[in-house]
Amino acid sequence: MGFNNSSDLNSTPSSDRVHISFFGRTNAGKSSLINAVTRQETALVSEIKGTTTDPVSKAMEILPIGPVVLTDTPGIDDKSILGEMRVKRAKQILNKTDLALLVVDINIGISEEDKELEKLFREKNIPYIIVYNKSDMANRQMTENISLNSHDVPCICVSSDKGDNIDALKELMAKALKNEMPERRIVGDLINKGDVAVLVVPIDKAAPKGRLILPQQQVIRDILDSDGQVVVVKETGLKSALASLKEKPKVVITDSQAFEKVKKDTPEDIYLTSFSILFSRYKGDIKEAVRAVKTLSYLKEDSKILICEACTHHRQCDDIGTVKLPKWIGEFTGKKFQYEFTSGGYFPENLTEYKLIIHCGGCMINRREMQYRISMAKSAGIPITNYGILIAHMNGILERSVEILKLNEEKDKS
Repeated sequence: MGFNNSSDLNSTPSSDRVHISFFGRTNAGKSSLINAVTRQETALVSEIKGTTTDPVSKAMEILPIGPVVLTDTPGIDDKSILGEMRVKRAKQILNKTDLALLVVDINIGISEEDKELEKLFREKNIPYIIVYNKSDMANRQMTENISLNSHDVPCICVSSDKGDNIDALKELMAKALKNEMPERRIVGDLINKGDVAVLVVPIDKAAPKGRLILPQQQVIRDILDSDGQVVVVKETGLKSALASLKEKPKVVITDSQAFEKVKKDTPEDIYLTSFSILFSRYKGDIKEAVRAVKTLSYLKEDSKILICEACTHHRQCDDIGTVKLPKWIGEFTGKKFQYEFTSGGYFPENLTEYKLIIHCGGCMINRREMQYRISMAKSAGIPITNYGILIAHMNGILERSVEILKLNEEKDKS
């Protein structure tokens, strides 16, 4: 069960919010702590053990942090058969967690299950805070001993029932996130004030009725935040739009599926890229995507390719992931490959059977989860590329499509 904000231009998408997850043993007070932090009845609270049976998320605004997604997870100590499945789902939340709160009953202390969680936090390089809850039920000596303990991570004593130290906890959360969440731009850092960007947005049967899709909305907002100017056209109107502009635009940004036509209508002295490529830079590993796509030509017949889409939507007869990409790959390579497809939050744990992974831009998942998927592929030795990078490569414009990203300059600086 989850709670999502609408994806209009005035709201922050869940994929761009800080993801904060609450972990711990059954009845440590995770749900009541979330309610105390949010000052709302966000999570269901009961004295009955195991009230939270599945991860529950809510998108909201918390000062001084800003837009966040808070996730309440089941108790990590549930040993039942069903509980094991719940614990597994709770651990999967780690793949998208930017900050973990380990909630500990102060009267019980750190358990073996808590230590296991700490180990996972460290392995996944997730910053975390140990929150000793129910301080109102502990004696003063106990809380003082905890404060004096030589923890190598931040810790704090709170009472979710009485509200003690909750504001201090929020300040601690903001401090822990300060160095973990540097500001990232989609395209705004690549343009200057007054620059014009032309966005090519095909309106076909796959386009949502009455609105733009999330990546298009976010790119528009990012350009406006940099005091740039935006011109939005369909692929059939690009040529006339460019001719009508008094000054040439800095960049043309297109839906990757329209690369074939758009490259013909865009003069060589204008940067050309795609929404998907920009998101590969924003959330993924653009250099790995460029390197990986070149392995396509070396794959043997019948090699297995995994195509991943992070969102879930109704499949059209000409769906990009399941229909168009396999068709274009076959035409480009002259080979027949085996394909498997995933969508939404699912990503295979075992990747060894695949020879190449092709992932969408990831606009519906946060950067932490996208980075997790890429690291999984790298650990398995499987090249992972991006929809837009692949389509640009097959259209013979890969180098041109990443030119605005200045990858060589970034490499020289490093």
